[in-house]
Amino acid sequence: MKRVRQTFAEISDSLSLLEVDWMVDPVASAVIKALRELPVKAAYTSEDVIELLEQNFTVGSLVIRLFLDLSKDDYERLLSETFSEPGGKGKSRFKNDQVSYVNELTKLGLLNKITDEVNRPSSWSDRMIGLFEGGWGSARKGQLRGRMLEDFVQEILVEVFPANQIVPRCQFLGANGRSSEKADFAIPNATDAHILIEVKAFNATGSKQTDVLGDILRIVEQKRDDTAFLLVTDGLSWRARASDLRKIIDLQNLGKIQRIYTKSMAAELKADLFSLKQNFQL
Repeated sequence: MKRVRQTFAEISDSLSLLEVDWMVDPVASAVIKALRELPVKAAYTSEDVIELLEQNFTVGSLVIRLFLDLSKDDYERLLSETFSEPGGKGKSRFKNDQVSYVNELTKLGLLNKITDEVNRPSSWSDRMIGLFEGGWGSARKGQLRGRMLEDFVQEILVEVFPANQIVPRCQFLGANGRSSEKADFAIPNATDAHILIEVKAFNATGSKQTDVLGDILRIVEQKRDDTAFLLVTDGLSWRARASDLRKIIDLQNLGKIQRIYTKSMAAELKADLFSLKQNFQL
């Protein structure tokens, strides 16, 4: 693999829009189906909530959270406070005592909120689906973008290395002999990684992009100096965080990162992996 010195213009010009359809997620479609099929009533009872959770606890919990108009963190915090005694706050607790579990939820005003929402003059389900898309759907898009870019990298890796030499999402053994840092891919194994690959996808501004720099620095600090470290990233939002991107490119220029790639650089990534395979005799 040739040694290169990359520039901000090179990486910035190669960035692309990472679009995903969050509706392909089966949980999303199941939630929307549950909302559309919820019967319209003048009033709701605990039995209606029990039936919703019995059909699919994960989906039912998301529907309940939508009616309560709570974020995931707020809902989880509320459940932790409500079910603070031993037994947990999730599916197992519900199965052990459905009536008590739902009674606690109704104390939050759940039944009135469902009744008020469903009996709005406008299409209640469309409003609830809009809330779902704006909150859970937006977060899910970020997860799907990351997975899409990881899949892109893995498809290239399997063309170069045997499957048993590709270790995804692992803690690798660092130069100090400890496994405390994670990487998206380690080759040929996590205990003696010759190649480490980190994958970062972004399509929105925010703290998550600043976290990337910290993740990369921790890998740089812990890996062996002779381990090749590759970064695959993409997303137009990097242009709004140019200072962070420049810092990452500076790390590449210092040799801390072997090379940075975007989706449009698939051919270069594949060629470099073949070169590294030969160099390391893998």
